[in-house]
Amino acid sequence: MPKTAVLIGATGATGAALLPLLLEADAYDCVQTFTRRPISLSHPKLEAHVVDFSEMAHWSDLSEVDDVFLVMGTTLKQAGSRAAQYEVDFTFQAEFAKLARVCGAKRCFIVSSPGADPNSRNFYLRIKGELDEYVRQLGYHTIVFKPSLIKARRSQPRMAEQLGCLILPSVCRLPGLSQYRPIEAEILARAIAVIATQESHPRAEYALSVIHDIAASADTRES
Repeated sequence: MPKTAVLIGATGATGAALLPLLLEADAYDCVQTFTRRPISLSHPKLEAHVVDFSEMAHWSDLSEVDDVFLVMGTTLKQAGSRAAQYEVDFTFQAEFAKLARVCGAKRCFIVSSPGADPNSRNFYLRIKGELDEYVRQLGYHTIVFKPSLIKARRSQPRMAEQLGCLILPSVCRLPGLSQYRPIEAEILARAIAVIATQESHPRAEYALSVIHDIAASADTRES
């Protein structure tokens, strides 16, 4: 039976790659997006909403939901402060997941990170870990993807990300570091879309190597 998917982060690299795949999937008859700025894509299945995430308590556009996709993200430099980064990477996504759960959502797909841990000393990994744990506590079937650095063409290039994409491929050839090699946003999105069309375990996690395998198997079936 076709379902409704809701996606936040559709204007980011991963979200922009994921949205067309969800729209093409027979599993969904409606895909809703909630973004801070308009998206250019048009599709019969698409319901696009431009919103203020700080006013989520007053939203009226979100109704019956099946699957939630949380792919928002920013950097400390872009956000300007730790508080602002925390708001985007945790608060907005956690509150959205809570709202969608009230609207009937059962599964939540999260882009996290290797090493994510709510008790981590690393600020970024702590945020990711807190979000993963919070969503689980809401009673969702949680499907967590743990890529490392995401490679993408961005309107506002991220210097640290660009340097990482140059350096990490060589560094990650060392034993034990392969999980940190960069991944293209399109590959990550493909893997998420594949898993979204399947029955999922109540608590599933996908490491980088598995993400690559899932995307590759999908490409093989389509060729």
